[in-house]
Amino acid sequence: MTPAVASLAALVAAIVLSMTTRINVGLVGLALAWIVGRYAAGLGTQTIIGGFPAGLFLALAGVTLLFAAAEVNGTLERLAHRATRIARGRAGRLPFIFFAIACLISAAGPGAISSVALVAPLAMAAAARTGVSLFLMALMVTNGANAGNLSPISAVGIIANSRIAEAGLGDHWVKVMLANLVASALVALTAYVLFGATRETAVADASDERPGAGPLTRGQRVTVVVVVAWIASVLAFKLGLGEIGLSAVAGAVLIVLLGAADESRAIARMPWGVILMVTGVTTLIGVVEATGGMELFTGGLAALAAPSTINGVVAFVTGGISIYSSTSGVVLPAFLPTVPGLVAELGGGDPLAIALSINVGASLVDVSPLSTLGALCLAAVADGGAARVLYRRLMLWGFAMAIAGAVLCQIFAGLIARL
Repeated sequence: MTPAVASLAALVAAIVLSMTTRINVGLVGLALAWIVGRYAAGLGTQTIIGGFPAGLFLALAGVTLLFAAAEVNGTLERLAHRATRIARGRAGRLPFIFFAIACLISAAGPGAISSVALVAPLAMAAAARTGVSLFLMALMVTNGANAGNLSPISAVGIIANSRIAEAGLGDHWVKVMLANLVASALVALTAYVLFGATRETAVADASDERPGAGPLTRGQRVTVVVVVAWIASVLAFKLGLGEIGLSAVAGAVLIVLLGAADESRAIARMPWGVILMVTGVTTLIGVVEATGGMELFTGGLAALAAPSTINGVVAFVTGGISIYSSTSGVVLPAFLPTVPGLVAELGGGDPLAIALSINVGASLVDVSPLSTLGALCLAAVADGGAARVLYRRLMLWGFAMAIAGAVLCQIFAGLIARL
């Protein structure tokens, strides 16, 4: 077995394990990177270690620490509760309001998982109380979170934009975010048309009875000021990947020093498993690239499509994998680096459109209860019977989104890429 075949087999094995087991695929990636790189390919240890994405690690750790501080001191929850008052007692507005809340929180930095974790309990409780479809509310919350998930300052947006830039496609953060936002908004709008609320009952008690409904405390006001200042600095000074992370750490330190959050609780709330997942798989991909395995991978993918159909095909493939695997930890790091080679193998195609298709195809299926987003919505439903029904409907919708994502990307990815 050649080093290229061995490294590609290791990547496939890691993806399969991420789909079929609960083991953190980042650990698998690090172990396989060492075993295959050192003993199958003969790479030096420093070469293998050099594939570890230090800048990406700093960005993910810094951003998640900053928003973990905002979460543990109740700032994000309190802001979400305040936003629900916009409904003014009309249940039909709730799905759109929670879509917007989840989108804004996700785009501001925490990403989709944290956004859904914060919003889903309130949203599902409000839906149950006002007669809004639980299925519709779950779709609106998850798609809202996905709509903002690829902003340039969110953890997943950092992953996507850094992988696209490293693939030599340039800096296209506006198009990256726009493609994901448009696709998620279209899906959410379709869901509302199909399952929209018709009852117009009061919703004030659904948002006011919980502890987070009170005014902002001093510590929470400090947190808001620091986070807003950090976001403004990232956008104004166009900070690089490492600088984004280090500046976020500085913001978190300031919040802690001002007594607005507890350091140990914030560190404990950081998604260390996700950070390890992303960096571990990226290290393995570095070995795959160094041994020529990525060329084999792109050649196989190119055999499934033509330049005119590649956007839809790659969206379908990534969507199918993402149903069972991690979008940010496995699919984006594994597929985005293949884009230039894939275009070369096909003899044509728009590389940016293909990258956008990978992002969208992998994200739309995340409403599945096998994914973290769908599971969080499911966990917020207290009624066991309703939860079982919701599980089946979310599962079917998740599989349907693999097809819907392929269709949307085939039609729109090239248009957005050419804007």
